[in-house]
Amino acid sequence: MKRNKKLVSKERSLIAHFKPKSTTAEQYRTIRTNIDFSQVDQSLKKIMFTSSGPGEGKSTTAANVAAVMAQQGKKVLLIDADLRKPTMHYTFRLSNLEGLTTLLTKKTNFEDSVKKTEVHNLFVLTSGPIPPNPAELLSSAAMASMIKYMMNQYDAVIIDSPPLLAVTDAQVLSALCDGVVLVTRAGVTDKTAAVKAKELLEKVKARILGVVLNAKPITKSDGYYYYYYGNE
Repeated sequence: MKRNKKLVSKERSLIAHFKPKSTTAEQYRTIRTNIDFSQVDQSLKKIMFTSSGPGEGKSTTAANVAAVMAQQGKKVLLIDADLRKPTMHYTFRLSNLEGLTTLLTKKTNFEDSVKKTEVHNLFVLTSGPIPPNPAELLSSAAMASMIKYMMNQYDAVIIDSPPLLAVTDAQVLSALCDGVVLVTRAGVTDKTAAVKAKELLEKVKARILGVVLNAKPITKSDGYYYYYYGNE
């Protein structure tokens, strides 16, 4: 019997939930642990995941790290702030008729916009309909106020942002976060682009927590993600 293609794709995207004992899921837990150990001098509750360009795995990484944080017992909110090419509603198979954009424009309230997921303790705020002015919405007072409100409702907020080199959205969002994780992909991310992305974050004084390298095959294992995490 053939399995539903959408379900198979979902399981691959959210492997920390569907295959928690896999090597890949363990790598996501290691990233979570490194984030926890980064909190010695400063509380890290608002964490943004971004990349230099598209197709590097930032959304998948953000979703899985949010999942393993929720598995740890934390109440976690995952925000799809990629208002140009959102994907979280596909990953979690949720409606995207309402979400971040409708909340910021006061067309829906918080309770109607945030959705439960099948991962215990993990909630998702999908992007909502794609707006004509993403950068303006993300840099608005309403966005800053919403993030502040969320910090009283959740133990951790994970934000999936657009790629850094294409638009200014990620730089704007980084100012609202306690730390940023830069996601790269083996065989896809150009070294020059990665360096430029790092410089753009430094320009706005973002706290770069580290870099994740994914899609690098691990010999003799069932995983397909390898990570490097650090401030160097």
